[in-house]
Amino acid sequence: MSDIDFKMQPVEEKPEKRKPPYRTGSKYEPIITAFQRSNHKLVRLDGTEIEANYLAGQLKKLLASKANDAVKVSVRNKKVYLEKV
Repeated sequence: MSDIDFKMQPVEEKPEKRKPPYRTGSKYEPIITAFQRSNHKLVRLDGTEIEANYLAGQLKKLLASKANDAVKVSVRNKKVYLEKV
C-alpha cells in the first residue's frame, strides 16, 4: 500500500464560490426585444418547435435576470403568450 503525499496550508477563511457570469446574447432574447418594440399589448408565440412550458420558463428566467416586470409570460392550451403589463 502506498502513502499519499500531501501538504496542509493554514488559511483564515474559505474563498467565496465563483458563479459563472450570466451569458448575454441568449437565443430567447430576440423574442423579448421584438415584443417590447412592437405596439402589441398581447401576442401568442407561434412557429417554434420548442415545448411551450420550456419556452415560457426560459423567457421568464431571462426576464427575471433583467429585473423586467413589464412583460408577463404565460402558457394556455400549450401556447405561449406575452403580455405587456
